[in-house]
Amino acid sequence: MRDPVTLATGITYDRESIERWIFAGKHETCPVSKQPLPDLELTPNHTLRRLIQAWCTANASHGIERFPTPRPPVDKAQIAALLDEAKLPRSRMSALRKLKAIISESDRNKRCVEAAGAVDFLASVIEESRSNPREREQDQQDEGLFDDVTGSVSAAHDEALNILYSLQVSEQSLLHLIERNNDFMESLATILRRSNYQSRTHAMLLIKSLLSVMAPARLKGFSKELFGEVVKVLRDQISYPATKAAVQVLGGLSPWGRNRVKAVEAGAVRVVIELLLDKTERRACEMMLVVLDQLCRCAEGRAEMVGHAAGIAVVTKKLLRVSRVASERVVGILYSAARFSPTRAVLQEMKQVGAVAKLCMLLQVDCGEKAKEKVKEMLRLHSKVWRNSLCLAPSLLASYPR
Repeated sequence: MRDPVTLATGITYDRESIERWIFAGKHETCPVSKQPLPDLELTPNHTLRRLIQAWCTANASHGIERFPTPRPPVDKAQIAALLDEAKLPRSRMSALRKLKAIISESDRNKRCVEAAGAVDFLASVIEESRSNPREREQDQQDEGLFDDVTGSVSAAHDEALNILYSLQVSEQSLLHLIERNNDFMESLATILRRSNYQSRTHAMLLIKSLLSVMAPARLKGFSKELFGEVVKVLRDQISYPATKAAVQVLGGLSPWGRNRVKAVEAGAVRVVIELLLDKTERRACEMMLVVLDQLCRCAEGRAEMVGHAAGIAVVTKKLLRVSRVASERVVGILYSAARFSPTRAVLQEMKQVGAVAKLCMLLQVDCGEKAKEKVKEMLRLHSKVWRNSLCLAPSLLASYPR
């Protein structure tokens, strides 16, 4: 025990250990007494610390080293002063870097920074990115509020975003960000368009976190520009976390309102199909097929899928090769095409790329009942075109529904 602190329950712990329990473990009870903690303030036990240091000194001959007096932890007053400093353009970058260093030290510091109101301030800095950064930079230079030490205006936006992402803010703070208005989400879209790969990744992950706590009624009103930037992140493959988050965002937004159409117009179908050509990892394929299944439930999405030279072929390739979940999503995609876009060209292509044969095989393996019912409906609907196909092995005819 190097830095003893006492909880409101009167029990003393080592600071590092109890902070790990409270902040990293997200517990709000005393580990020993199990009593709820009315507040998470830790009171330094100076008497016990001095006794420990004295014992270390007395046993120095046995190789025990006396540890130095611990540095006092950061408090809300210090964070508030740093935020005031960051509000001045000339000292903004310096203050943001200090704030970044503080939160990197411990989870306890992250929660202290959040409690001091940093989330609102960081969001306001990020929202400034929606204005033209060159114009803002020139204005500040003209007013003498900007110099080489502070860095560029865009750098401040990126630094604020980096800090906000690193804070790993609570669900309550995420909800507060949403309640500010939709401007914050659009500001993140601006970051996606203008910034470097790291900031784009952080913005994408933050968008995913915000959507996870957003009420369904608010998932309908996002702009085409936001969808466009999410699709670009997916296309650019800037990092694995960003790609995964972009797929999850598209999958989470697609069921609501006209979001499917917005995603299709942004090029989501084309990008997903092209990524599926090379993707073999199970989870990545499943997530992308979920998105494609959602998008094919609108006419625009189906038109993009069947119109793509590799659309039906790449989807068929994943059937019975990835997982049961993936196969059921493939059935949903093929069902949308065969049920609502059954042109002669589409039906012929499904036959030629082996989709019909695989659908017959699917009836013979373990698969969800809903998926099997869709398969049977497809095969019955187009039996005149498919049943006597040379591409269909005689051994599969027995499973062809009548």
